[in-house]
Amino acid sequence: MNYIKYTLFPLLLMLTMVLSCENDHGEGDGHEEGEHEHVKNKQEHEEGESEHEEGIFLTQEQIETIGLEFGDFSSIKVNDFVKATGLLGLPPNAHSSVTAKTNGVIRNARKVVEGDYVKKGQIVAYLENQEFIATQQQYLEAKAKLDFGLLEVERQQTLIASNAGVSKNLQNAQSKVSILQAQVKGLEKQLAFLGIATTSLSASNIRQKIAIIAPMSGYISDINFHNGMYVQPTISLMDIISPKHLHLELDVFEQDIAKIQKGQKISYTLPAFGQTIYYGNVEVIGKEFNSDSKTVRVHGHLEEPKPTFIKDLFINAKIYLTDIETTALPEKAIIKDGKDAFIYVASNKDADEVQFKKISVLPSTTEEGYTALKLINPIPEGMQIVTRGAYYIYAQSKAGELSHEH
Repeated sequence: MNYIKYTLFPLLLMLTMVLSCENDHGEGDGHEEGEHEHVKNKQEHEEGESEHEEGIFLTQEQIETIGLEFGDFSSIKVNDFVKATGLLGLPPNAHSSVTAKTNGVIRNARKVVEGDYVKKGQIVAYLENQEFIATQQQYLEAKAKLDFGLLEVERQQTLIASNAGVSKNLQNAQSKVSILQAQVKGLEKQLAFLGIATTSLSASNIRQKIAIIAPMSGYISDINFHNGMYVQPTISLMDIISPKHLHLELDVFEQDIAKIQKGQKISYTLPAFGQTIYYGNVEVIGKEFNSDSKTVRVHGHLEEPKPTFIKDLFINAKIYLTDIETTALPEKAIIKDGKDAFIYVASNKDADEVQFKKISVLPSTTEEGYTALKLINPIPEGMQIVTRGAYYIYAQSKAGELSHEH
């Protein structure tokens, strides 16, 4: 009996300890329930974080404040192009030099400076020479003799008609008239060349100086005369350039020249005058290769409006090779974040609080404020694209991320 008693006691003690341990971890102590609650909270936290990342919300007040606009894709022409540099040039017929028609002294020079505009026929100075007086005098004398000679021929013809004249006298008179006519014509041409009209020339209006006039309209590019200066016809007194024939002279590299064709559109800017874009088209492709610069000269015709005229001004240009229509959005509708690019869309834009969704895109060429693009994923049906104010949505999403992290 004593053996059984002492043997059962340790077994009962062990059983009591096991039962006690089970009771400590049973359903009623909340240990398992706490563990489930921790997992549940973690899941809810993760779900909330996912919802925060996917949902970007703006109120109607915020939308109106930032001037958000919605729209759809546009179809624009986007061109591949070849880059070129060059200058604004002029053909030979756009240049003209002002010279004196004969030797003389400059008088009454007009006050002009380089860059001034002059019109064709405008007087820029006068040329003085005593020979002008002598030439006019010779003309008037020859003209008077010619008039007398013509009267003499007429008188001899009358005498012969009445059998009172001699044919030899008529012949002599006619010969003198022929000589005088040649002299008068020659002097008349000389005076016309000098700019002196013989129709109104008389002894009372003989001139000692002649006008030096602009042979064409244009801008003065060089001045080389002054009052009292003795000049000769071989000296250029002034150069004039006409902007009417202004054109592009572009240098295209040899690897690109095969792509260039007459009529292709050109856009160009003048760095000296900012980033205003002007347009033209390919007119002539040069036939000479520049071995130093490895380029071929391409001449382009300018379209209106034209830039401020300054000869040989440096330009940057693009010669467009294709003309293809493609899907595009305003450049500012596309957000670039590192290597990623995306746009924002929304479905119910009139709701009190509008939710925006991000759509990834692949942007391409930009033309006149529009960027061609391709969608990586389709836009859900019924959603409109944010065409203006996308950056503010992006900034709002970044602000939300920071707030959430905090």
